[in-house]
Amino acid sequence: MLIHIPNLLTLFRVALIPVLVVMYFWPSAYREAIVAGIFLLAACTDWLDGFLARQMDAASQLGAFLDPVADKLIVSTALVLLVADADILGMVLHPMPFAIAVAIIIGREIVVSALREWMAELGDRGAVAVGSIGKFKTASQMVSIIALLYAKPLLGLPVFRLGEILFYIAAILTLWSMFEYLRAAHPRIRENGVVR
Repeated sequence: MLIHIPNLLTLFRVALIPVLVVMYFWPSAYREAIVAGIFLLAACTDWLDGFLARQMDAASQLGAFLDPVADKLIVSTALVLLVADADILGMVLHPMPFAIAVAIIIGREIVVSALREWMAELGDRGAVAVGSIGKFKTASQMVSIIALLYAKPLLGLPVFRLGEILFYIAAILTLWSMFEYLRAAHPRIRENGVVR
């Protein structure tokens, strides 16, 4: 039974998505803290399921599939909530760059997911494994989303503004990591006649 804990944590992260959506619209004085806490919990389970899978030698094909799907679902859901929120758009420095950054992050996830699936069909999934840039991107993205969801000053710090700046950094790292994935896959793309 212990061997299934990483996958259960991943499924728990998926189950948090409807909770995140409901709480985002819940009329409560503590709504921002609750929503940021839910996303923080999801981010922690993301780290924990990978850690446990390695420590318990419990990595599985199902887990390798589910983990990135769960990440993309909860991140995309949070970003859609933020970009559709008129109050949030009123707080950002300018709505258009924020919306573009959201589109970049969601678009990159679609491109990289499709690339990984295609490379897996070719039997070369390892060529597009997560690199260090991807890990920095994920960390900055998660922290920035937590800050944007919280949206209130904390201990005198402008949490929302710091989250917004970090979010733009995450968008730049997102593009960079996507180009790294495409560069790694380029030999197979050329080999299959997609580009010359």
